[in-house]
Amino acid sequence: MTDSEPPVPGPAVPEPPSGSGGSIPAPRGRAALPPPVVPARPGPRVDWAPDATTVPSPGSQAPSRPILDVAGLTLRFGGLTSLDDVSLRQPRGTVLAVIGPNGAGKTSLFNCLTGTYKPRRGSAHFWPTRVPGVGSWASPAGAAPAVEGEPPGGPPPPDEAGPGRDAGAPDVARKPVELLGRSAHRVARLGIARTFQNIRLFGDLTALDNVRVGVEVRARVGAGRALLPLPFVRREARAVAEASWELLEFVGLADRAGQPAASLPYGAQRRLEIARALGTRPSLLLLDEPAAGATAAERRDLVELIGQIRARGVSILLIEHDIRLVAAVADTVLAMTFGKVIATGTPDEVRANPAVVEAYLGTAVTAP
Repeated sequence: MTDSEPPVPGPAVPEPPSGSGGSIPAPRGRAALPPPVVPARPGPRVDWAPDATTVPSPGSQAPSRPILDVAGLTLRFGGLTSLDDVSLRQPRGTVLAVIGPNGAGKTSLFNCLTGTYKPRRGSAHFWPTRVPGVGSWASPAGAAPAVEGEPPGGPPPPDEAGPGRDAGAPDVARKPVELLGRSAHRVARLGIARTFQNIRLFGDLTALDNVRVGVEVRARVGAGRALLPLPFVRREARAVAEASWELLEFVGLADRAGQPAASLPYGAQRRLEIARALGTRPSLLLLDEPAAGATAAERRDLVELIGQIRARGVSILLIEHDIRLVAAVADTVLAMTFGKVIATGTPDEVRANPAVVEAYLGTAVTAP
């Protein structure tokens, strides 16, 4: 979606809005921020266009082994059941959409998978995966997501290396990892990233620095070593900056790199949140209502962006209310209501399911 945009010169700083007197307007109630100093974009650029000449359409690829397998997930808050025996299985490299009316338990499902909530029972198995073509996704580590207890880029444990890996896909662990009970940062290190229904950005940081926060999840250099003027520290700093710039270009925000996140338009903030999530180099990306509040043009751009992310080998688990968008990007749709799964299938099959129609529209009542 950003291939036609002109390249951004390295040392250039985005121009502040006209009439701002050289400063960037801040949100209501905050003082205006001075013009940010945007670091020069290091090194040559990497083309972020999909590997394929066209974005793959839903269902165009044969189902593969799973990347996520959830079984019997149950979550209760006192007497309220938010998730009731929820199960799903997502093949690797696909887009699975979760739909349902408000209060169906969709975001609760995401919160369980990412370590925010601890369900009462159930399991969620995840197969750590290196994204195909990972070298073109600029990364300081340049390696597959680390498993718990291993630094990024470090050697995997015996059960996820050598004979323990899938012979047909050597970068995919044969033995799954249980997600439930892990903290959010450990889930992120495994290769799962998410966005939020209510945008959660660092409003006072620039767009570039927001993306750097995600990229540095994979950094090998810790806070202590970062203070030392060592060659490998400088190399990694350049790699982090390079990856951050590439992600901004990928989502079409390179020209806003120096603007505070809080000053960006709503649609741009949505794309920035996706760029920050991609900075962690996930193999599974969870998008929570990414089209909420978007215009028709922004929805079309989002469909293209999701297709480009998928073309890079990233599996996507999507929550969305826009059924037309779901039909355009999803291979499989899972419908929920009141914490239960009521239908699973292709977009057309789920849309025609009587239980789904009833969940959205209710049942007809005959007047007395």
